[in-house]
Amino acid sequence: MSTQNVTSTDRLNQILDIDRELDRIRDLDLLLERLLLLARREANADAGTVYICEGGQLAFSHTQNDTFQAKLKPGEKLVYSYFSIPISDKSIAGFVANHETIINCPDMYAISGKAPYHFDPSFDKRTGYKTVSSFTFPLVSSDGDLLGVMQLLNARDDKGNFVTFKSEDEPFFELFARFGSKAIQRAQMTRNLLITITGFAGLRDPRETSFHVNRVGSYAMEIYEAWANRRNMDPDERDKNKDILRMAAMLHDVGKVGISDIILKKPGKFDDDEYRVMQSHTWLGARQFLDKTELNSIAQEVALYHHENWDGSGYPGDIGDLFEADKYIKDVEERPPGLKGEEIPVFARIVAIADVYDALGSKRVYKKAWDEKDVLKVMSDESGRKFDPELIDAFFSVLPTLQNIRERYPDPPEDGQTD
Repeated sequence: MSTQNVTSTDRLNQILDIDRELDRIRDLDLLLERLLLLARREANADAGTVYICEGGQLAFSHTQNDTFQAKLKPGEKLVYSYFSIPISDKSIAGFVANHETIINCPDMYAISGKAPYHFDPSFDKRTGYKTVSSFTFPLVSSDGDLLGVMQLLNARDDKGNFVTFKSEDEPFFELFARFGSKAIQRAQMTRNLLITITGFAGLRDPRETSFHVNRVGSYAMEIYEAWANRRNMDPDERDKNKDILRMAAMLHDVGKVGISDIILKKPGKFDDDEYRVMQSHTWLGARQFLDKTELNSIAQEVALYHHENWDGSGYPGDIGDLFEADKYIKDVEERPPGLKGEEIPVFARIVAIADVYDALGSKRVYKKAWDEKDVLKVMSDESGRKFDPELIDAFFSVLPTLQNIRERYPDPPEDGQTD
């Protein structure tokens, strides 16, 4: 067998391994992060960005940069701004999207003046980074729809010097883009399904917007990752749980579909009877996840126990049979005490933190958004009472990332409620 044949076989095996790995990831954000990491690994690229097509523009979605990452503390993540660029020939990414073609640019500062696109050096000037080469390719669905664009920056040689991307790798990345696009399309369908499901709760409770559940899911995932890293959890187990938790957290309040509008949309404080009815959304939600898949098991725990408190003052406690729990709405004397400490499943303890952090910092029909300083004081003060102290430490360790997530999924400016 010739060297060329061995190389071709190896590359084919690589792409098949990548496809199998991507098939295991169901959450869209995790998938895009992993897809970008895999692309950079195959091209030995220092940095890269994924743009997703949204509303006729390319929305900046995820970015990675080894040079900047190396300057951070272990476990710390890059914080970056979100923006959109037009799908037009003026930028390389826009040109690639517009024409669904690959551009392998050996020197970004030497782009011909005759080219329709240009390179904006403002990022380099602002940060001191030196962009040399780029490799940009489209992500197109099997139906021919543009999903986004991936741009890799600064290929590296064996000594770490920035060099040109190899032209012989272009066929590999055409295939990589096909498999990646298939995975993106599947993850987008999953995300849309979750948003639709939570949207039913949103029709009842104006607090349950797609922006809120996306933030809570993202917050929960980051808090969990920090906690798992501190406990030296196996990376494969950690990543699998991150994927499941991201989705389960989005479904934490799905039980509100069973609560009366009179209660859900009441602008004032609940009386005791109303509060007990409201508490039933925990077991009403848990009833929706009876099939014992990994996702359903975690989603059921989260829905049922995300209002439990570390000191035992939360609800609903050990209610036994989910389908007999409605008796506790009226039988106040028989109401079980709340779960306490590590009796509360860890994923529910995490979502409790994510949910309260987002609720306090968000505008609602009955309140203004709190200042971040006041929100953080409450989160700190409630450590050991409402919240698991170890998880609150993890929360504060990833706070810049959580604040970055809020920027990514902001409430609409009109009233903070409309999806």
